[in-house]
Amino acid sequence: MNNSQQTVRVGFFFLLGVALIWVTFETLSGGHLFEDRGYKLIAGFDDLKDLKVGDEVRMAGVKIGTVDKTLLNEIQPQPARPMPSSIPPEAASAILRIDTKVRVAKDATAAIEQSGLLGNNYLAVTVGTPGAPSLQDGDQIATTVTPDFNSVMKDLGDLGHKLDGALSSLTTTFNGTDKDGGLFQKLDKLITDNREKLTATMSNLQEITTKINQGQGTMGKLINDPDLHDQLLAAVGQIKDTAAQAKEFVANAQGIIDQIKSGKGALGEIVYDQQTADNIKASIQNVRDVSDKLAKGEGTLGKLINDDSLFTSAKNTLNKADRAIDSLNDSGPITAVGVAADALF
Repeated sequence: MNNSQQTVRVGFFFLLGVALIWVTFETLSGGHLFEDRGYKLIAGFDDLKDLKVGDEVRMAGVKIGTVDKTLLNEIQPQPARPMPSSIPPEAASAILRIDTKVRVAKDATAAIEQSGLLGNNYLAVTVGTPGAPSLQDGDQIATTVTPDFNSVMKDLGDLGHKLDGALSSLTTTFNGTDKDGGLFQKLDKLITDNREKLTATMSNLQEITTKINQGQGTMGKLINDPDLHDQLLAAVGQIKDTAAQAKEFVANAQGIIDQIKSGKGALGEIVYDQQTADNIKASIQNVRDVSDKLAKGEGTLGKLINDDSLFTSAKNTLNKADRAIDSLNDSGPITAVGVAADALF
């Protein structure tokens, strides 16, 4: 083998090694070699759920970047390159490398999702509000927690423990313990101890149902007598009619009350018209004044009521008039006037 052939082979293996190194580095560096393309966003989580460097960042199912770094917020190592200063308060952070052409809205949120049941994790970013301001390099993106397969299985395990405890309680309730019998034992004892009472109760129920079937008693007649059933329905109908009439009466009364409140009619004017009320008060006062004068013997009618002499005089006058009329029956027409005048005066 001459030197030229050996040189060619060495050169070939060297180029092959460089190509392999290139492919390996491209794979591990997420598709970029010498410079970092895109801008960085920070997503804080209490648990990254096996999210690792190189996992995809997707928006609406489309890859828009990758996870550039994962770190614990409390024990961050000193980075070789400058890191964003905005560190979230959660336990861990994921530094996202977002494509420069993609703008993420400030109200967008990020959540760790899983591809299928046993697939790899990825970071899902919502679209956000169209037209909203965009996050800039080093900004923190809001995050939400979504249940993963492990948390679902944990919840199912907890549910299984709870169901197991509930079934154990039911088993204990039905079967009982060594010190205390179960539900079935208690029911059996209750039935055994009260067998005679239960038998008597069942006999009474049988007797009652027999009487009802034979039409005995009020309930039996109500069930078996059609006439009584019709009478009951008629009574119910009358009650309904009475209720309707009462409702109509109440409506009419309400209408009258409304008219009175609006000042319509005599009663409405009396209640709400001040002038009418004043006139009624004045009339009542006048009647009271007249009654007071009559009681005091003032005026002709008052004197007539309170003065006995006027009554006596009027009585004597009526007696004289009566005698005068009797005299007229015996005297002629010529002397009638004279006799009347003599009798009266």
